[in-house]
Amino acid sequence: MGTIFVGAAGDKRLELDLKRANRHGLIAGATGTGKTVSLQILAEGFSKVGVPVFMADVKGDLAGLAMPGSATHKAHATLQERAASMGLTDYAYEAFPAVFWDLFGEQGHPVRTTVSEMGPLLLSRLMGLNETQEGVLTIAFRIADEEQLMLLDLKDLQSMLTYVADNAATIGTRYGNVTKPSVGAIQRQLLVLENEGGARFFAEPALDVKDFMKVGDDGRGQVNILAADKLMQSPRLYSTFLLWLLSELFEALPEVGDPDQPKMVFFFDEAHLLFDEAPKALLEKIEQVVRLIRSKGVGVYFITQNPIDVPEGVGGQLGNRIQHALRAFTPRDQKAIKAAAETFRVNPGLDVVTAITELKVGEALVSLLDRDGAPAPVERAFIRPPCSRLGPLTEQERKVMIASSPFAGRYEETIDRESAFEILKGRAEKALEDAGEAEANEERPAARGKTGSSWSNSILGKIAGAVIGAFVAKKARDFGDSLAGKKPSRRSASATSTAVGTAGSQIGYEIGKAIAGPMGGRIGRGVLGSFSRGVAKKIG
Repeated sequence: MGTIFVGAAGDKRLELDLKRANRHGLIAGATGTGKTVSLQILAEGFSKVGVPVFMADVKGDLAGLAMPGSATHKAHATLQERAASMGLTDYAYEAFPAVFWDLFGEQGHPVRTTVSEMGPLLLSRLMGLNETQEGVLTIAFRIADEEQLMLLDLKDLQSMLTYVADNAATIGTRYGNVTKPSVGAIQRQLLVLENEGGARFFAEPALDVKDFMKVGDDGRGQVNILAADKLMQSPRLYSTFLLWLLSELFEALPEVGDPDQPKMVFFFDEAHLLFDEAPKALLEKIEQVVRLIRSKGVGVYFITQNPIDVPEGVGGQLGNRIQHALRAFTPRDQKAIKAAAETFRVNPGLDVVTAITELKVGEALVSLLDRDGAPAPVERAFIRPPCSRLGPLTEQERKVMIASSPFAGRYEETIDRESAFEILKGRAEKALEDAGEAEANEERPAARGKTGSSWSNSILGKIAGAVIGAFVAKKARDFGDSLAGKKPSRRSASATSTAVGTAGSQIGYEIGKAIAGPMGGRIGRGVLGSFSRGVAKKIG
């Protein structure tokens, strides 16, 4: 049965049993006490026995796993001395098969997922939504599923929220009240997320978590290192991403029970960020995933400064513990020391509370699960020296590693296929086009009717009608008189002028009254009456 050598307490070797490595673990301690080295030597040990690992590199130091240690390093003599004191006769520097990843695609291969894969619960956590807003977001996801609208990137989700707001009345009868202020609040948080780099994370091609679980031809497990120095500037994005990744592993892997060694080990640095201000529903989900994922052969190791950062429901499941020094500067520190001491199996020969404050750099209190699954009594031990480099890579070294990676070119180019944004945009454009055609069809008959009657309904048309009518009547009378051998009557001309003038006066009165009341009517009657009589006289 395989083991990983962790350190030594005098002549006693402390080894992590690989069959119990999926029972999770905790590495805790104040800044500068050696947590990073403890993480590094565990990663080396897992890789050597063929177990892939994933870790977030918050400070850049863990990138050194990709390079062997050096005899010119300032700590070379110390490392050699410690190896000799532990009886490591085969100790030698070596590099490990590291692959670099980065949510922003700057210091490693891009890591992406889709909005649908993240889901409403984690997205609500990511955006800091309240319970009401989370409910609206869940409705948007439900409708997208029903209408087969893929939510791949942030513009898809933005379009879906707009659709929900525009159809709030109809949606509300099925799923409950959806208010535009709630939708607006979610959209504002989406803008914040986009400004923090979320648009790069939510895209395709989405990460295939199986690419994290590769084993090389030499039998060593792949060491996946996430560049997290920039990501840490958005703590909520950092913690939500790691929780999503853990959930993806849980869903993707089959049940294996208790294998002889883990299928993968997941290191969660700065673990307090996962639990800070987390709602109850999310804490329950974290506890459930941690409890169940061990049966998938995945070990989860939390790294944090203070052991009380981890909730009891999760902390109770962490069987392998490495506790570095804590400083009792504040009442909270003193509480943490007491809590840490109580989590260890008692060693009669060791005062744990006192030892925690006295530990040197590279020294720790260690308690690992034995073959029966019970925690071994706590020991004060020195952690073994790493074989890989202590410290970061140069920029050029990192570029070479990325270019020579087996995943080079696989995730670099984004894909933007048809999804909710394009479909909803197409629907809106079609609706506008149909509305325009309907409006045009309604206007055509009206326009034709208006054209045929506009002249007869106009003011000049009415005056012209009156003049022409009177003129035709006068000419008819004159023609009748000529047939009878009579001369045209001046009286008929006068009658014509009077008839036209009367018609013009009436029209002028109606117009003037409509514009300026009775006084305007009288003025209009006088003006148009005189004008009409003058026209009639000239025609007659």
